[in-house]
Amino acid sequence: MTIHSTNTTHPLVGFIGAGNMARSLTGGLLKNGWKKDKIILSDPEPAQRLAIETVLGVKAFADNSEVAARADLLVLAVKPQILADVTKPLAPTVQKKKPLVITIAAGVRIEDIDRWLGGGLAIVRAMPNTAALIGSGASGLYANDRVNEDMRSQAESILRAVGVTVWLEDEYLMDVVTALSGSGPAYFFLVMEALEQAAIESGLDPKQARLLTLETAFGAAKMALEGHEEPAQLRRRVTSPGGTTEQAVKVLEEGGLRRLFKNAMQAAGDRARAIADMFGKGA
Repeated sequence: MTIHSTNTTHPLVGFIGAGNMARSLTGGLLKNGWKKDKIILSDPEPAQRLAIETVLGVKAFADNSEVAARADLLVLAVKPQILADVTKPLAPTVQKKKPLVITIAAGVRIEDIDRWLGGGLAIVRAMPNTAALIGSGASGLYANDRVNEDMRSQAESILRAVGVTVWLEDEYLMDVVTALSGSGPAYFFLVMEALEQAAIESGLDPKQARLLTLETAFGAAKMALEGHEEPAQLRRRVTSPGGTTEQAVKVLEEGGLRRLFKNAMQAAGDRARAIADMFGKGA
């Protein structure tokens, strides 16, 4: 979802880390009217910095502290396992600047990030998913008590550049978002993979099976997004009594599909909490 803006007084956004998500967010912001001189990134790899400056036209630094010293909004976009090592050296700089900090590192709690950066900071934790790479992401956001309404709006403007956003009232719900929309694309890919393989095993040409599977998935999602009915009602409308769809759905229900998805989300949520404990404790 793209929200175009005519605001010319955007704050300076600095990304610590310039991987796929940071580049996607940068591209989304540029499309939404942000000026190139209002976005900076840091990356230790010279080739990566050159590619960013060439393709996106924004400045990239080798030193993270260069970005931290300038940014009004500081986006932490590095892998969770190295976040502590990356943020701790930035604490003195961040304490002087006191930017709004936005973290998109999966599974790392706000209290740990705040501690690593010296404490007393306004921090928003965001969980975007891989569909953000094509501008169709779904992100959950949670803010600590130091984040005011203006800061919430600023954080939302960053994540809305690559999709839709929802605000959460409790940080523990970030684990649910991780299990749903964060890991969710893989669930749908698995369903598509299974449908495609079943069609091929039933005699359909592989290319035909792939095309029909993808278009069916796309069409179903589009109907759910653009319509005014909940998925359960849409399912009922396409399931004629005594028809083929009814028989197929019956097999899925009897096979425990709902239970499998519930268990899958529970496992993903449990793992998210375990990762947060692992990366936070002792760091």
